[in-house]
Amino acid sequence: MKILLIIPGSGDSFYCGNCFRDNLYAHALRTAGQDVVIMPLYLPLTDKSFRANTPLFFPATSYYVSQKYFGKGKMPAVFEKFLDSPSVLHLASSFSGTTSAKGMEQMTLSMIKGDDRSFAHQIEKLIHWIANHDRPDIIHLSSSMLIGIAKAIKNHIDIPVVCSLQDEEIWLDSLENQYAQEAWESIGHNAKYIDRFTASSEFYKSFVLNKIPEIKEIDVVYPGVKSKEYESLNVPKEPVIGFFYRISQENGLDILAQSFVKLKRENAIPGLKLKIGGGYTRENKNFVNRIRNILQPYINDVIWLDNYALNEHAAFYKDISLICAPLRFNEAFGLYLCEAFAAGRPAVVPNTGSFSEIAGNAGLLYSPNDSEHLAETLRKILGDAVLYEKYKENAIRLSHEKYNDVIAAKNLLGIYHKCVSK
Repeated sequence: MKILLIIPGSGDSFYCGNCFRDNLYAHALRTAGQDVVIMPLYLPLTDKSFRANTPLFFPATSYYVSQKYFGKGKMPAVFEKFLDSPSVLHLASSFSGTTSAKGMEQMTLSMIKGDDRSFAHQIEKLIHWIANHDRPDIIHLSSSMLIGIAKAIKNHIDIPVVCSLQDEEIWLDSLENQYAQEAWESIGHNAKYIDRFTASSEFYKSFVLNKIPEIKEIDVVYPGVKSKEYESLNVPKEPVIGFFYRISQENGLDILAQSFVKLKRENAIPGLKLKIGGGYTRENKNFVNRIRNILQPYINDVIWLDNYALNEHAAFYKDISLICAPLRFNEAFGLYLCEAFAAGRPAVVPNTGSFSEIAGNAGLLYSPNDSEHLAETLRKILGDAVLYEKYKENAIRLSHEKYNDVIAAKNLLGIYHKCVSK
């Protein structure tokens, strides 16, 4: 089957859950013998593991400027060519990664509604490329925030379209109220152009069905990691807590840092260390400095990875005893949990969002999400070798039964075949 995955690029300086999920989908499908073509939007997908093999469409540079300053007229071709040059796109990538939609209202609504002049100019190029290359059997959109593309595809070339759903509210609900409401309503209006929606958890499926009444049915597909790359029989001799996600306020590293300092002061877990990775962007620098200040008394027991790369994921989990992610929001799915489980590493996470569903019996949940309760839970699992071994075995079992690439590919292909047969 020929599958076209349309994926927005967000730069490569931090752990982006949606980007990584799409990367895993592509790998799983290719391993299953499928012909997968990745089409990047906004910014280039520079990591070679994506094997992005089409031109860049809807370049963030010219598309944003067009929306902002040329809404009623066409941007001069020479100006568009300059904005979409590799050097300008590279500069834009270095500033990418914001989780705030401030200033992006018009661009966000344009991609969802698919009915303005700037969108029409860009979608014409995308449709032309698809029409003049091997026609895909199915097209998979990375997010409902790209749903305007589905509308254009159905109106011009009529190929089945599947759309992933994951954490859209983080971006859309940061829009000003009038724009946020219009965005959600427009997704509902254009849902008719999607053949099947997929969500990464039952938790997020329920959220979307409640949020967008026009969507009547959603298939749950858990992402699956390349299990063999993560397998690790040897746990560190001294306990190491791992945090591997984008370093930001909303992802709660400060809560973990405070818990770590508390445990070190009490000497509750002898030899305890903390390993931090996942990267960050310019907007997170003040937060990163604050974390370094919190950890300063025990900085010699902290392993901090300043750089981030997709090909270093598996190595990170082999050097930790467990994964901890004290997120301040209800995440649809935590891929770092699946990675940790593949390595046989349990999780300690707050009892929020999808965590109880995803972690199952391979992790300990705590509530409320504060440093006191987190420290108490970490002390419980790291201070009891028998309990730790039990959760470690559960993690390996859960990885094999639920979160591996073979199962993910099988579930995706089942959905694709249903759409194509219709």
